[in-house]
Amino acid sequence: MKQIVTIIPARGGSKGIPQKNIRLLSDKPLIAHSILHSLEAKEVDHTFVTTDNDQISSISKEYGAEIIQRPVEFANDTTSSESALLHGLLEIEKKGIEPELIVFLQCTSPLRSGQDIDQAVIQLREENADSLLSVSPTHRFLWHKVQGEAQSINYDYCHRQRRQDMNSQYMENGSIYIFKPWVLKELNNRLGGKISLFVMEEKQSHEIDSLLDFEYIEFLMSQEVGNRQ
Repeated sequence: MKQIVTIIPARGGSKGIPQKNIRLLSDKPLIAHSILHSLEAKEVDHTFVTTDNDQISSISKEYGAEIIQRPVEFANDTTSSESALLHGLLEIEKKGIEPELIVFLQCTSPLRSGQDIDQAVIQLREENADSLLSVSPTHRFLWHKVQGEAQSINYDYCHRQRRQDMNSQYMENGSIYIFKPWVLKELNNRLGGKISLFVMEEKQSHEIDSLLDFEYIEFLMSQEVGNRQ
């Protein structure tokens, strides 16, 4: 029987924040939050962490994850997430598991829940999609430079609309990706075929890329706990 598996990539090396994936966030290692979200999800059958690091492996096991030992060539600064995911998928298949869907969770996006993952899986199935990414609403006016000239991207500055009159726009928030195995194998990409957008709350869009992000997300988590009490 085909199953749904989560893959959580977690390298030992991190130039920006040393030992980022096991740094404490709200009294738990950062990686533990993603593991627990996957374990909470009723739609998920297996939760794997792919890592090159013994300490990450040990902590991940402690929180209930299965481990895929990632070779060094898939764990350097230039390695794409797709290469780590593909290696992980092939190792999972060697275990006799036939995945229906792969759920890809990034450690750096801890503001999700198991219920979010379940709802995303259900949405992908209902839309008969091949892949899905989580997004958050955005109302930003975006610009870029082309050959040194500033150009507006998502609106016409000559005919500026009110934000509320613009078409809905979304920002990829990095929290949840789901895809059928063929998408990764044939396209070498986490997205492909018919793509579904899973809309999450804007406050869930924050990712951890700096020490300041740790502090801010810790604050958001404490506020959430306070609201439940």
